[in-house]
Amino acid sequence: MLNGQRPSLVALAALVAVLATTLPRPTSAQQSAIDTYAITNARIVTLAGAPIERGTLVIRNGLVEAVGANTTAPPDARVIDGAGLTIYPGIIDANTTFGIPAPSPQQPRTPGAGFGTPQQGQQQTTAYSSPNSTRLPGLQPEVTAADIIRPGGDAIEAARNAGITAALTAPREGVFLGQSAFINLAGATPQAMIVRSPVALHVGFTPLRTGEYPQSLMGVIASIRQMLIDAARYREANAIYERNPRGLRRPDQDKSLQSLLPVLAREMPVVMVADREREINRALDIAQEFNLRLVIAGGGEAWKVTDRLRAQNVPVLLSLNFPRRVTAPSPEADPDPVRILRDRVDAPKTAAKLAAAGVSFAFQSGAMTNMADFLANAAKAIESGLARDEALRAMTIRSAEILGVANQLGTIEPGKIANLTVTRGDIFDRNRRIAHVFIDGRPVELRPVVAGGGAAGGAAGVSGTWTLRVNTGEGQDEEITLNLQQEGDRLQGSIQGALGSAQIANASIGAGGDLRFTVPVQLGGQTTEATFTGNVTGNTMRGTVGVVGRAPATFTGTRPGGAPSSATPPRTGQQQQPGTTPPVTDALSAPPTTANLTGTWTITVEASDQRIPVTLSLQQQGASVSGTLQSQFGSAEIANGSVGADGFRFTATITLGGQTVEVAFAGTATGNEMRGTVTTPQGAVPFSGTRPQEK
Repeated sequence: MLNGQRPSLVALAALVAVLATTLPRPTSAQQSAIDTYAITNARIVTLAGAPIERGTLVIRNGLVEAVGANTTAPPDARVIDGAGLTIYPGIIDANTTFGIPAPSPQQPRTPGAGFGTPQQGQQQTTAYSSPNSTRLPGLQPEVTAADIIRPGGDAIEAARNAGITAALTAPREGVFLGQSAFINLAGATPQAMIVRSPVALHVGFTPLRTGEYPQSLMGVIASIRQMLIDAARYREANAIYERNPRGLRRPDQDKSLQSLLPVLAREMPVVMVADREREINRALDIAQEFNLRLVIAGGGEAWKVTDRLRAQNVPVLLSLNFPRRVTAPSPEADPDPVRILRDRVDAPKTAAKLAAAGVSFAFQSGAMTNMADFLANAAKAIESGLARDEALRAMTIRSAEILGVANQLGTIEPGKIANLTVTRGDIFDRNRRIAHVFIDGRPVELRPVVAGGGAAGGAAGVSGTWTLRVNTGEGQDEEITLNLQQEGDRLQGSIQGALGSAQIANASIGAGGDLRFTVPVQLGGQTTEATFTGNVTGNTMRGTVGVVGRAPATFTGTRPGGAPSSATPPRTGQQQQPGTTPPVTDALSAPPTTANLTGTWTITVEASDQRIPVTLSLQQQGASVSGTLQSQFGSAEIANGSVGADGFRFTATITLGGQTVEVAFAGTATGNEMRGTVTTPQGAVPFSGTRPQEK
């Protein structure tokens, strides 16, 4: 019972109320109980019409359902207050190797030999190989990205952090690199990621690294031409045989030549990687000779051949990986060659020159090592004369048009896939922040990358419930509760209190305890984004809070009990001698400084203005936790229970409104008190509780 009322209706209403007012918990764009979202009060740049200065966008089942100034949020939608946010069509990276693992080295094969038959004494190659092919690795156009894509990875995560939602991806090595796929940058399986496959055949002008022909640029050009000629003859021979096979020896089957037939029929475009004027002209020559649908990738000197590109209607996937000095200048170092200096000056100007010449182009990352440069270098192109609208189109609708997915992506329109890049501030402004990324209609987790290339993380023991006091400088401290959950290098959580209730985003914790996260807060009746930056030492934290347009505030915070230090203290009754190593506990034992969770706990879940009682009956054995959960929603068995140096966690499956929902508890216990957060697919709320003292 809750306040003497029937528990099921009151508790359910309370839980629904709090989940409707918090930001969505980021997911990996996989299936969850929520499939309808509404972002309200936001500026929406649809690229299908004029920007909507203040409107609502509704997402349902992964698609845009409605968008407009007068659109209202449906009652079943998860509502996100978009005040101060701008929604753009999801950014597209037009040429990458995202999701393509580095190929394993293998011995080259003699043409015509069985698959895997090595040639002794030859160098190794890193090109992918197609089973039963008659061609050397690197000369096999039948290789497809769809067959080798792997979900996840640091490159995809870094791209999402930069606001990129989708990309064209192709195999890495060879003259004939293989056939690309257009993918969304979320999904647990390749099938869930792929939007379209195949998209194009990719060709590089890099000689094979096997010691085999071709080993020069001229040899590469000759190989490309010869295979196209052979494919044309193969097509003719098969056509003759199909018309009347009697009396004719059937043609030998060649999967490499077979895969080139859609290219010769102009059913599949060819993406040729070419940066220099000479390479681009040779690519244009080949396309003209064989009547190919050509696309240039790279295009560093495309501005020098705009007349030919326009005349042959050839678009460019223009690299934003601008050349730059990679080391600090040294008085003893030789000056950079004039060509290198000229490239640095010309690179940001190329996009504007292509636009002025009427050449269609889209932006690609060009294998840049820091994905934050994608938007930064697009802004440099704008500074060098490219119109802002053209820059935005080059990473959205223009990419979609060139890559054949404009009916699905590139603009914000009802019926299209809900890939969205949501920023606080203009997307090309230096101070803008990526606030949210939606892929296939679901928010994805944004994890910033720290200096050094690794994912944020490294400091242990920040999980738990922190009480923060924020000094705004106006004579009054604001108290908030910060709930943090850290799993390895992942950090997430929420705030509750005087500044509102919301999920944190862009959270990172460094090896030295440096903490940073952003969170929407309520100030003066408006929602704005605050950036918390500070340092954690043991059970205390302190730092500053930055809000655009306001003077920085300071904050201090404490955590009761908290995570123990990494050193293990002596067992009870033992005395550690100076200079000796602390005794090591059994691998299955719980940390000695963590309170034993065995017993019956009465906790309260703080859901909006309601307090929902829950009874936990826990049994702890070493680092494992089991038991049951009793609430107004029924009884449930606890699963995945564990306790460690950073606290405890477990899950339980309950029924809400006729639907089965998994809830996750994470927190810390000190003596007979515990506190933490309970998270559902829709959001997180805090809890606290006690256990009767033993007599």
